[in-house]
Amino acid sequence: MTATIFTAILPIFSIIALGLLARRLGWIQKSADSSLMALLLNLLFPALFFFLILENPALRKAENLLLPPLLGFSTVAVGMGLAFLLAQRFKIGDARERRTFSLSTGMYNYGYLPIPIVAALFGRETSGVLIVFNLGVEIAMWMLGVGLILSAHNSKPLWRRVLNGPVLAILIAVPLNALGLSAYLPDFCFGIFEVLGACAIPVALILIGITFADLLHELNFRKHFGFLTFGLFLRVLLLPLTFIFLALMLPISRELQCVLVVQAAMPCAVFPIVLAQHYQGVPVIALKLALVSTCLSLLTIPFWIGFGLQWIAN
Repeated sequence: MTATIFTAILPIFSIIALGLLARRLGWIQKSADSSLMALLLNLLFPALFFFLILENPALRKAENLLLPPLLGFSTVAVGMGLAFLLAQRFKIGDARERRTFSLSTGMYNYGYLPIPIVAALFGRETSGVLIVFNLGVEIAMWMLGVGLILSAHNSKPLWRRVLNGPVLAILIAVPLNALGLSAYLPDFCFGIFEVLGACAIPVALILIGITFADLLHELNFRKHFGFLTFGLFLRVLLLPLTFIFLALMLPISRELQCVLVVQAAMPCAVFPIVLAQHYQGVPVIALKLALVSTCLSLLTIPFWIGFGLQWIAN
């Protein structure tokens, strides 16, 4: 099991490193960043989600359609809430720093790492449940993280901030699959979804790498040490135990149990670094949390997944 997990995660970290190298060598200019983000959100991720959801029998079960997004939303909300309360209670940093900390700690890596890990360990059906679970995570990120925490005063309506390409793709693909209507799509559509979807994770990981490259010069781990300490306590210890407890105690499907166990092991998300840049947060805090927790995850991912799977198997 441990070898399988390492086999799944090492290519991910390697592609992030290649993205960092590409930026340092000047192969990807900063002017391309917005275009890469737009390509991911509007084309590549929607294609990946269509590929994983359509014709997926696990997503024709009611228990795999209602509870996964609810749990995805709730786990993010709890993480953000705990982080915000801790930062407020101990008066760490200023308001902008606390908002960034809450978003970064509450958001775990729900796509770039778990999608290939779940695919390697459990297969396509559980991967589809993961994507529906991620619908709740995605909504929580945009509604709570961006809409209420980072940009509470943004004039754009909340629904426009939440309804992006990935969310719309899930909202369209899930009912198409559940009603059996996807069977009427031409075969070439599935070929397009597969080819474009295969590009989503590599491009996203490269984007993470170039974001790391832009911010590494700002790293000073003595600054924001309190944020880093509390963030790691929540993300690496308390929240994983909470996720595994939910997987063990809730009356949910085996696929959803496996998704919760994998998500329990995830480090802080890297996408909040980009969000903090675009929504007047403090991106270096998001970078520190993502970088340190991601490095630790080389050890903690195998531990928490192995521990969680052992518990739900009993």
